[in-house]
Amino acid sequence: MNRGSFVTASGPIPMDVGIGLRLPHHRWVLEHAPATAWLEVHPENYMHDGSAQAELDRIRRDHPLSLHAVGLSLGSTDGVSREHLRHLARLIGRYEPALVSDHLSWSAIDGVHFPDLLPLPYTEEALHVVAANIDAVQRELTRQILVENPSAYLQISESTITEAEFLGELVRRCDCAVLLDVNNIAVTAHNRGESPFDALTAFLRHLPPASVAEIHLAGHATVTLEAGASLRIDDHGSRVSNEVWQLYELTVSLLGSRPTLIEWDKNLPEFDTLSAEADIAREICRRASDRGVDNVRAD
Repeated sequence: MNRGSFVTASGPIPMDVGIGLRLPHHRWVLEHAPATAWLEVHPENYMHDGSAQAELDRIRRDHPLSLHAVGLSLGSTDGVSREHLRHLARLIGRYEPALVSDHLSWSAIDGVHFPDLLPLPYTEEALHVVAANIDAVQRELTRQILVENPSAYLQISESTITEAEFLGELVRRCDCAVLLDVNNIAVTAHNRGESPFDALTAFLRHLPPASVAEIHLAGHATVTLEAGASLRIDDHGSRVSNEVWQLYELTVSLLGSRPTLIEWDKNLPEFDTLSAEADIAREICRRASDRGVDNVRAD
């Protein structure tokens, strides 16, 4: 695996596999100083002064950091909350993260905020709204942000273009980057009765290779509905599935290595379990490198 780094406006992040840091693991990381390539946190957990901020100050001294937001509501017709954006800008100044990201979704309307990443219709009107919000965020933060493809549980009939086309057009209009969540591609495809491999191929066809600045991997659950149909739930509560590992291997075989993150939010295991998942991703990248796959850099 190439041990270089992905160069961003705020400095390098290792071209290696990182781990999503959650609050229950703070103390363990501080006491054991694991050899983790980099860490990613949700900034919403650190927007107010307190022990969490103080602990992250110490953790940041030893680990490159990425901020993965969940509250910008990039798809909201109300625009982005100025207060939320100010808090995020303050954290960026404090922690100097190499990457900052949020989701292609909405979660606020008329001043009411929902604890969910809600889906958008993929239309020209929605594209205009999201592009304007991304432009506003990037101007305020004076940096490029990454936009993540979300999980979906239904197909919105009003959509006139595909999700892959929508995200690719955002890259062209806004000069934003992409956080490609491979698990979300699998979840969405299964819920729509599509092939995850065909869905991934569509994303890679419509996205400029250099725009993919980060990859997410996570586990998901399968539940059976009353009518007998199954539904995939993006709960980040288990190991990465074999299918998602296969999708990831296809991704890096075509793109080369990217900063990759192991996400786990529910039924949080010991940190060593997360490190073991990171080792699997690292081995997949090493195999791709051995086959002669060149890294497509964004600098």
